[in-house]
Amino acid sequence: MGMGSKNSSFMAEINVTPLVDVMLVLLIIFMVTAPMMMQGVSVSLPQTTPKPLPADQEEHLTLTVDRNQQIFINGYKVSLEALEAKMEKILEGRPDQKVYLRADQSIPYGFVVRVISEVKNAGVEKLGMVTEPLEEKAKKK
Repeated sequence: MGMGSKNSSFMAEINVTPLVDVMLVLLIIFMVTAPMMMQGVSVSLPQTTPKPLPADQEEHLTLTVDRNQQIFINGYKVSLEALEAKMEKILEGRPDQKVYLRADQSIPYGFVVRVISEVKNAGVEKLGMVTEPLEEKAKKK
């Protein structure tokens, strides 16, 4: 038979190999560039020297820092410089003492971290942060 035969048929299948190749290349490009696009905000964090934490107990202390950066242990005022020594005295014989920190939201982050550092250096293992639920805050406004 010759070239112009009437039995020649058209190829009805689509060749998807080039499409798959292009999609794989695009996938690799996105996988490589995506982590580069996700960078955090540059922040200068405060420096501290915390100690490891001890065990647990039923009692707890409340450590409060008001908006004037005054520190109170269960209602008794104490200075930042004397905080570690006072906490060590309170924790004598009770290494599993729980401490709850209540800090005013307007206090600078660095000051709160310094307070936490002093408490940790005194040997407090369980330090909880007391917050106000969002629902109650919305009701007050």
